[in-house]
Amino acid sequence: MDQAAKLTKALLKNATNPKLAWQLFKRIQSSSPNTFLHSVPTIARILVRAKMLDQVDDLHHLLLTSTPQQTTLCSLVSLVNILAKSDLFDKAFSQFQTIRTKFPENPPSTYTFNLLIRALCDSGHLEDAKELFDKMSEKGCRPNDFSFGILVRGFCRAGLADKGLELLDDMRVFGFLPNRVVYNTLISSFCREGRTDDAERLVERMREDGLFPDVVTFNSRISALCGTGKILEASRIFRDMQIDEELGLPRPNVVTYNLMLQGFCKEGVSEEAKALFELMQTNVTLMNLGSYNIWLLGLLRNVKLVEAQLVLKDMVDKGMEPNIYSYNILMDGLCKNGMLSDARMVMGSMISNGLHPDAVTYTTLLHGYCSKGKVHDANNILHEMTRNGCFPNTYTCNVLLHSLLKEGRTAEAEQLLKRMNERGYGLDTITCNIIIDGLCKSGKLDKAIEIVNGMWTHGSAALGNLGNSFIGLVDGGSRGKKCMPDLVTYSIIVGSLCKEGRLDEAKKKFKDMMAKNLLPDSVIFDTFIHSFCKEGKISSAFRVLKDMEKRGYNKSLQTYNSLILGFGSKDQIFEIYGLMNEMRERGISPNVCTYNNIINCLCGGGKIEDATSVLDEMLQRGISPNVSTFKMLIKAIGESGDLVVAHEVFEIAVSICGHKEVLYSLMFNELLLGGEVSGAKLLFEAAVNRSFHLGNFLYKDLIDRLCEDEKLEEASDILNMLINKGYKFDPASFMPVVDGLGKVGNKREADELAEKMMEMASDGKVENKVYQKAGVSKHRKENKYGGGDWQKIVHRDDGSGIALKALKRVQKGWGRESISSLKPEKNDHFDYW
Repeated sequence: MDQAAKLTKALLKNATNPKLAWQLFKRIQSSSPNTFLHSVPTIARILVRAKMLDQVDDLHHLLLTSTPQQTTLCSLVSLVNILAKSDLFDKAFSQFQTIRTKFPENPPSTYTFNLLIRALCDSGHLEDAKELFDKMSEKGCRPNDFSFGILVRGFCRAGLADKGLELLDDMRVFGFLPNRVVYNTLISSFCREGRTDDAERLVERMREDGLFPDVVTFNSRISALCGTGKILEASRIFRDMQIDEELGLPRPNVVTYNLMLQGFCKEGVSEEAKALFELMQTNVTLMNLGSYNIWLLGLLRNVKLVEAQLVLKDMVDKGMEPNIYSYNILMDGLCKNGMLSDARMVMGSMISNGLHPDAVTYTTLLHGYCSKGKVHDANNILHEMTRNGCFPNTYTCNVLLHSLLKEGRTAEAEQLLKRMNERGYGLDTITCNIIIDGLCKSGKLDKAIEIVNGMWTHGSAALGNLGNSFIGLVDGGSRGKKCMPDLVTYSIIVGSLCKEGRLDEAKKKFKDMMAKNLLPDSVIFDTFIHSFCKEGKISSAFRVLKDMEKRGYNKSLQTYNSLILGFGSKDQIFEIYGLMNEMRERGISPNVCTYNNIINCLCGGGKIEDATSVLDEMLQRGISPNVSTFKMLIKAIGESGDLVVAHEVFEIAVSICGHKEVLYSLMFNELLLGGEVSGAKLLFEAAVNRSFHLGNFLYKDLIDRLCEDEKLEEASDILNMLINKGYKFDPASFMPVVDGLGKVGNKREADELAEKMMEMASDGKVENKVYQKAGVSKHRKENKYGGGDWQKIVHRDDGSGIALKALKRVQKGWGRESISSLKPEKNDHFDYW
């Protein structure tokens, strides 16, 4: 192996450590100048991939000072080509200009011009691309048919198919006849824009030029139609290709079948997709690995997870070995549906079949754990990934970073950021947005705004504003400065300001965004409209709406929901119904949020019958009400005094939403407040049997009411049921029962209950499972035992003397010293105790 080959091999071996590779290259360059030129393409790709653009400039200067000139020229052109293909057009063009200055006797080739024209087209600089194309002849270089094809493709991709069409005539001026590629590109573009008549005329023009449309032509049309959701038109062409051989139409090939299968799957036409897939399976020439992958993706899109796993097994059985993309598709579907153990098994199968998981595999699994809140497991996946020689990319780290901040684990997020920086991962705008969003959600909005302001000057280095531990986290070089705030950044800030009611500041940020040439989208407008409506500022909301529509954005479902919320706060029900009619005319279907806003308005205005009619409409339209829907209705109907109807709505709620604690507690409280003690007791017993958290149940009021009604046995049963079910509750709940039993002469049972109360009190705690929060209901009446401080209750001289006597008897039986939690403090109550 010669020296050049050895150097190239050494560089490739260190491709994952670009800084070391660059040092190695420079060392060889200084010791063996004739060897390093052959390795220029290799080191250039490594540097460009690592975004070490300063080192790319150094490489360019090294080449300019090297000899021999001819070899150096080839290396310089190679560097320009690599930069252009990597969409680094500014650097490519700059170095291209240097080549022309350095080597005037060697004009750039058509191939080099074509690369630069393509880079300009791909980056959206179509006018510059056309200008460079026009100057080719001045530089002693004649465009070829590829030059025309590149420009046509650029115009078509930008939605300027008519400009591409004009180039067909220009081709004839240069002596070129348009080829099938150019025609197919234009035909595909016209189809994509819905201009099928223009596409058909181009097909006829092809025939006039002696070019018969081939299967590629038809595939282009089918692909474009499927891509825009015009599946019926695509299927007609597909059918004609299958049956109209006498017309000279090409027969569909495996690409055609795959395009149609993909189109059916994408549009959710599952029966047609399944029939087509089964037809393809009958002919091995119509099936390839891509067909299976498309079908896998279609099944998972429709959440047919078991079928997808069977398809993967069927592939192996039929000798069609799945590739890593096949496994990744299945893992993605499983992870998105929370089936993480199954996804793990799929990864195990992948490894046993000789395939090594890639960054996508690990990131998919990591994302699955993060979405379930299992950040520790996700972090383990990251470590496993690096141990197996698969290095995470910025996207992988961003997924974990987002999850860590969502869980409030800021210290670990900080460490991850440092590791990203140390390993050379570029902290992009997405990374910064994740951190900014995390700051906003943790109440550090002003710090987030400070970082956004700093990003305009320092890029991602603005994260240093987080504190000393972050200073130096990201360098302030050219890479960092490219990390600028985007529309998402401002959406986060504006949304957070609006949420905190700082609308004036939000408007200022909106103006700052506009001044930075960041055009708002409908999401930001909807944010302002929602905030104004929430505060009842309807006129301000409509001013924003007017500006929004002036900019070409139509009202969305979110817009209508916000306006309905605003009108609801003003009890303007007729305006709400007007908006509902407008929604139907525009084909926008209301959702559960829409109906909830209407029901809230009607309930607030006492129009209970109208509110229940809205519930009926929801059910008829197949829109499932949620817990919030029923909470509003049950509360409003209960407060109106119609507890029978309220209970009927409660039963409907349980049948739709399931047995939810919030529904049970609300219905229980309404029954109790409405005087339906027996019904409340039955519902409370059902709640206890379901082991609900009882914090929002007025259970002490129930016990008090039963005692007032002289139903001491039932009250005692409730206490015993709570104890038997393992609930720890306020010992004051025993007092009315102990008092009541004492008054009727049942000393034995009163003593037993008092003993249980003392046992519970001696635990020194009240379990949250049942503890009743303050202010549960504004309708609650204070009973004679007051709140939850039972020790104060037993010291009061308000008729609870019987309970005190019972306590003293129990205390004597246990011995005073054994009840440390009940020892009184040295205060005015000591002698009394």
